[in-house]
Amino acid sequence: MVVIRELAENPNVHQPLAPGRELYRDPDGRFVLYLGAGRGVHSATVQRVRLSAEEVDAVAEEIRTLLRARGRGGAEWELGESCTPPDLVERLLGLGLVRDEDPVAIGMVLRAGDTLDDPPGTCARPVESVEELVLAHRIQHDAFGGGADEVDQAQAESDFAREGADGSTFLGFVDGEPVAAGYASYTPLGLILFGGATVPAARGRGAYRALVAARAREAGRRGTPAVITHAGRMSRPILERLGFEPVCRIDRLLDVLSA
Repeated sequence: MVVIRELAENPNVHQPLAPGRELYRDPDGRFVLYLGAGRGVHSATVQRVRLSAEEVDAVAEEIRTLLRARGRGGAEWELGESCTPPDLVERLLGLGLVRDEDPVAIGMVLRAGDTLDDPPGTCARPVESVEELVLAHRIQHDAFGGGADEVDQAQAESDFAREGADGSTFLGFVDGEPVAAGYASYTPLGLILFGGATVPAARGRGAYRALVAARAREAGRRGTPAVITHAGRMSRPILERLGFEPVCRIDRLLDVLSA
């Protein structure tokens, strides 16, 4: 259970690192910074923060320096219940960070052996071409406040060459139309779900549930002990109905850097 909770609190720390991404581990174990593809705020994530009260100001500025050096516009801080100090969220808000639009996520787990069905008229499967991968990335960027300009064709071609190795990108369909996308990262202890998103016009029709079901089936096929994800206010009710159990709380803050 301790390992599952760690995966649920800090999924970016444990996912296999695909080309074009960076995982910066502070040498003193104070934080981990994940740098995904793109340059937007949501493409960089700070997790597993372990600080004393006296260190917060200096470390926040240190992370900002790291981000600027890599041409990033900021980062999302995902702060699980194991982060320290206990008042870390309040201290960071005092330094200019702001709460995310969806400010609290719940780490949730589906145990091995649970099978899920696709809602009528829906299905989901791994992407089958670079073009489908680009489409999946655009759906995700649009849903999470990015834009089509953040979808890099060369990066998509590089990513597609690794599809199915460290993880897989899935497309969700309603009546044959691709309307949702999500990623599954493969680890020995749990299949981690990232970036599940549906275009606004197709929400409420089962595409997200189909994405979850397809990735849960993939976990079963691989013999993975559990499926793990962060659930926001929109996805949590769906995941609860599907049998996911809450294991931890994560506060989400944004640090948007000035130009």
